[in-house]
Amino acid sequence: MTMDRRAEMSAEATDEFLGANETGVLSLARADEPYAIPVSYGYDPSARQFYMRLVSAENSDKRAFVASGRDARLVVYDGDGDAYRSVVATGELSRIDPEELTAADIRQYGEAKRPLFEVWPEGKGDLDIELYRLNPDTVSGRSVSVSRE
Repeated sequence: MTMDRRAEMSAEATDEFLGANETGVLSLARADEPYAIPVSYGYDPSARQFYMRLVSAENSDKRAFVASGRDARLVVYDGDGDAYRSVVATGELSRIDPEELTAADIRQYGEAKRPLFEVWPEGKGDLDIELYRLNPDTVSGRSVSVSRE
């Protein structure tokens, strides 16, 4: 028999989980079309904000979706055998002008890891790197554990 236990994560457990991870899936939409991309992030638990560097080419889908609206959803998850945890943050994604960066912002962007690999059809000179902050309206975490008896 399989027993499935689900629990909502506390704010402290959610913050600890987000601080221990560094990648997730950012979802955006325009009209009736969804768009999701893997991202790395830095997380500030005191402000409960996420910091991301988004790299895109001039005519990329990513740039078009980011420009079409600011509502975003970030999903961070992990699974280990019979345990699974996930956090969903929903809110406004805003571009940060590099001239407006504070020392605290720079530390957070330093926490946002780049993937260990990069695959771009364009040359690196054709790519733009923009800084974004996700200021979530909601952050919710859940854990699921399965025991087999």
